[in-house]
Amino acid sequence: MNLLVNELLENSQANKIFRVLWVDTGNVLTYLIDVEDKMALPFAVTVAEIKEELIQDELIKIKHDEFLHVVKDEINEKNFIIRDTAWNMIKDIVTNVPDIFDRDKRGQMIAEVMKKYAVTKPTVYKYLRRYWQRGQTPNALLPDYSKSGGKGKEKASGSKKRGRPRKHTTGINIDQVTKKVFRVALEKYFLTNKKNSIPAAYNMMIKEFYAEDYYIEDGIRKVIVADKDVLPSLDQFRYWYNKEYNAEEVSVARLGRKKYEKDLRAVLGSSTSEVIGPGSRYQIDATVADVYLISRYNPDWIIGRPVVYLVIDVFSRLVTGIYIGLEGPSWIGAMMALANVATDKQVFCREYGIEIPREAWPVQHFPEVLLADRGELEGYNVERLISAFNLHVENTSLYRADWKGIVEKQFDTIQRKVKPFLPGYVEKDFQERGARDYRLDGKLNIEQFTQLILKQVISYNTKHYLKNYPRDVDMIQDDVEPIPLNLWNWGLQNRSGKLRYYPEELVKLHLLPQAQATITYQGIKIKGMYYSCERALKESWFPTARQKGSWKIKVAYDPRNMSSIYLVNGINLFDTCRLLKSQRRYENKTLDEINYLLEYEKQKHREAEHGQLQKEVDFLSEAEAIVRPAVKKASEQQSKTISKTQKTKDIKENRKYERDARKKEEAFSLEKNRENKLADVVSMNKQEDNEERYARPTIKEFLRKKEREKNHE
Repeated sequence: MNLLVNELLENSQANKIFRVLWVDTGNVLTYLIDVEDKMALPFAVTVAEIKEELIQDELIKIKHDEFLHVVKDEINEKNFIIRDTAWNMIKDIVTNVPDIFDRDKRGQMIAEVMKKYAVTKPTVYKYLRRYWQRGQTPNALLPDYSKSGGKGKEKASGSKKRGRPRKHTTGINIDQVTKKVFRVALEKYFLTNKKNSIPAAYNMMIKEFYAEDYYIEDGIRKVIVADKDVLPSLDQFRYWYNKEYNAEEVSVARLGRKKYEKDLRAVLGSSTSEVIGPGSRYQIDATVADVYLISRYNPDWIIGRPVVYLVIDVFSRLVTGIYIGLEGPSWIGAMMALANVATDKQVFCREYGIEIPREAWPVQHFPEVLLADRGELEGYNVERLISAFNLHVENTSLYRADWKGIVEKQFDTIQRKVKPFLPGYVEKDFQERGARDYRLDGKLNIEQFTQLILKQVISYNTKHYLKNYPRDVDMIQDDVEPIPLNLWNWGLQNRSGKLRYYPEELVKLHLLPQAQATITYQGIKIKGMYYSCERALKESWFPTARQKGSWKIKVAYDPRNMSSIYLVNGINLFDTCRLLKSQRRYENKTLDEINYLLEYEKQKHREAEHGQLQKEVDFLSEAEAIVRPAVKKASEQQSKTISKTQKTKDIKENRKYERDARKKEEAFSLEKNRENKLADVVSMNKQEDNEERYARPTIKEFLRKKEREKNHE
């Protein structure tokens, strides 16, 4: 992005256009001048500042130079004499660069010109500004006689009717007062979001400004319009509207700036024209897929519509990164997609049971520039990209997703291809009354949906014919088919690509979401899950946490698979921690699925808590039903004459008496069972009788014996 002398740079926010007057040989310093300021003077700016503003689109280069003076045939000899006189006056000082741009040195040079040619300082400055602002050529000093005359200017309004004579009426001339009425009427009745037509605005103008009198009819106040000979016509009204308002102003007024920028602005270029090869620019964007998914934990759980992130190379249209999750468009989703850009796609596809050759998706590189929406890639988070990978990030203006037309178009292409295979696909009539509830048709989980999208992405990269791709001359000569993978490979061989390679682990370390985990005696806890690693065991973290309390540590994690997390030890160092065996239900699950499960369990717990509360309240009612009559009965039976001392001194004896009584009540009674058994048993010989004699006593006999001993005592 080199600066060239005489280039025009536009700052649309400040509504200024600058010309590059000079750039030093070291490409460090440049001088600019405002081409429209009548009192402008050159000023110095560093080339680095200009490049940065060009990258951020704060400045844009203007191709067409309307300020250059072109010599035309109709210019007469007198104009050339004026040009040559001015040129001879300043040619010696304007070529003395960069001294002429220095204020003090320029003052000395101008003083010498004034003395030599007997002219004033304003005259010299007039010629210098013309020379600098109009392209730094002698023709820039030609006089502005072409601007003389009345072409395009309004004619004064007199008593005679202007314009084509009318057949049936004389009409009126449009004077300043009438034009003011036109402006008020147009802005009040036409240039509004009500979108009235020109005839409607004209009629309302006549009613408001050209009523001579009024009358009442059926209780309604009606106006009497002035005679037609003193009224402006509809054609005049429309003529002055077309003369004073351009299409952009009208559209902005009637639709709003956002709607105009999105739908009605001129589209004169293409994204491909801005890049020179693979990696020059990637585009990233997210969309909510038109399908409802179910959970891998429970097929009866509908988990909503997934969010699909795509990263696409502008030059080749190749999909360079993808991420599918349940989180709305956010920094986390964008970072996961960018982390996937640097991932070995062969290994990535194998995780989903898809085998591809490495050359089918040979992308593991970062671009020079990344174009994204404002929001997820705007703010402090983007500093991580810049500082770690020197990646230039460009954000589209508000409501200007259409600037990322390439990636937007691919969403439609990919979803259209997979639609026939998607149960739960959301049709356009989803919100209409009587339409089918597509949420109930969901059958795929997020892993299966990802497999399907990956299959389509691979097919798109390797087979999709880009019908409207603008192939240049070199591509046509080499007969390159406009298929993304073909364009990518051809661009790497024939164009100066801007691809940058970084190790996948390093990319993940910088791009994966980071959070604070807690070291507890149960493990490293994050997001409700517990992990362990060799370093934690070697340094006895968990026993220490049990004795001295827990503490925090920074970790990075991959939301697509929470089987592992990473302890961040430094700029490029990390330790891998894995789920404990007791946490295996989270193995190979996404963070979204885990959060859904945990929320479901919390909901079930809350529901159980309510049921438990009901049971506890029921118990209180039952307890009161027992206690209340017992208290009443005890109060009625207790003696009022016994003192408190008498009641408390015999607690030990009372306890013994109560215990003995309960023993009698609690004694086992097996007589009935024994009698039943004896009725069924018949002794068949003496040996059994002898054995019976020496048999152990029954429980009843044992209790009777104890009772006799007690009475004896």
